[in-house]
Amino acid sequence: MTGFARVRKAVAEGEIVLSLKSVNHRGLDLHFHFPAEFDELEGGVRSVIKSGVARGHVQIHLGFTRPPAAGKAPVNWELLDTYMRAFAQASNKYQIQGVPDVNSALRVPGIFATSESEELGEDVSAAVLQAAAEAVSALNLVREREGAATAAEMRQRCDNIGSLVSRIEEIRAGAAPAFQKRLKEKLDDLLRGVSIEPQRLAQEAAILADRSDIAEELVRLRTHAGQLEAMLSTGGEVGKRLDFLLQEMNREANTILSKTGGLGDLGLTITDLALAAKSEIDKIREQSLNLE
Repeated sequence: MTGFARVRKAVAEGEIVLSLKSVNHRGLDLHFHFPAEFDELEGGVRSVIKSGVARGHVQIHLGFTRPPAAGKAPVNWELLDTYMRAFAQASNKYQIQGVPDVNSALRVPGIFATSESEELGEDVSAAVLQAAAEAVSALNLVREREGAATAAEMRQRCDNIGSLVSRIEEIRAGAAPAFQKRLKEKLDDLLRGVSIEPQRLAQEAAILADRSDIAEELVRLRTHAGQLEAMLSTGGEVGKRLDFLLQEMNREANTILSKTGGLGDLGLTITDLALAAKSEIDKIREQSLNLE
């Protein structure tokens, strides 16, 4: 599910900015973008995020700005000197005439940090973890609003599937006579006028109708649609359970399609309705990727 959150924290050593950006994903996929000095905190932040986010491709960005020391320029002159010497050496080696671009030099990472390395205090570590927890809460507020809208649309599609099943059930009532008529036509063509006992014809039609009966598939499809609605109403982590349930619904729709090929016009109508049900199931599956 998509979402974005950013949290700022001021500490004595400077300012922390932590942001989370998530997009749809079948599982939980975390990508960290931390300054090197914060690498040791990745495990703690990972645990905080996993406690509040179950699915999604999540980008975690952390920025930290130290204030300039009193009486000192904020430029890391040692790093800038190194940049300028490297530029001069490269120009001399390759016989290139040019002047270093100061704007480019000032965009070098760490150029505005002091040359002295400072250990991160415990208050900084605690602030990062607190910022992560607040960012997860803010991210989930956005995701919950989007999830509520998605769930409402999925419920509507479940209702659509139920309506399609009802229409198929109505048409199914006329299936047996259709089978008998089609079977008689085929037998008449094969036997070319040779008579056949009505009882035998009825038996063959009954066997064919039983093999092509879709009553059980319709019941299961309706039941699964009801289970899906119940999951959405209950809430919680439903994404992976929905994956399995939607596979079952798709299987029932495919079976209905495979059993109704010999019903003539009735079969074509059922086929259209079953295809419409499959379309609704596929759309629900796409939307289910947005839910945890």
